[in-house]
Amino acid sequence: MKKGLLMIAAVGALLFSSCKDNNNASDKVRAENVETAAERDAQDTVYPEISFEEEEFDFGTIQKGENVEHIFKFTNTGRAPLVITNATSSCGCTVPDAPNEPIAPGETAEMTVKYNGSGNGQVTKTVTVSANTEKGKEQVKIKAFVEAGETNS
Repeated sequence: MKKGLLMIAAVGALLFSSCKDNNNASDKVRAENVETAAERDAQDTVYPEISFEEEEFDFGTIQKGENVEHIFKFTNTGRAPLVITNATSSCGCTVPDAPNEPIAPGETAEMTVKYNGSGNGQVTKTVTVSANTEKGKEQVKIKAFVEAGETNS
């Protein structure tokens, strides 16, 4: 039993004394390595940017139940390929159709938004585009004044 305790104490003393280092770790950092790491990290933060020609479109006055659509044109103004992962609307009456393929920097693409004319009066619908931009989500809106159809009395 004494030999076991003595052995554990000897190993513990060896571990504690071998880990002691009088050198400061920051003294071992080389300046050129810091610059290389900073350049590498700067390249990792390059994002695509989506720039819509218009962020809101007004259909004006439409009849209830009238199907309308609008094409939102946009450009990737960033320095990396733009990938749209999803496009969703604020309700089921609005259906966005965004491109599936990556959009290279400087390229222009289109997203069609269809609206089925539901609701009454002034309506505003939001389409949220999820992409690999720095913000991760972008939004466009459509508006319309929906007139009630004629009723047969």
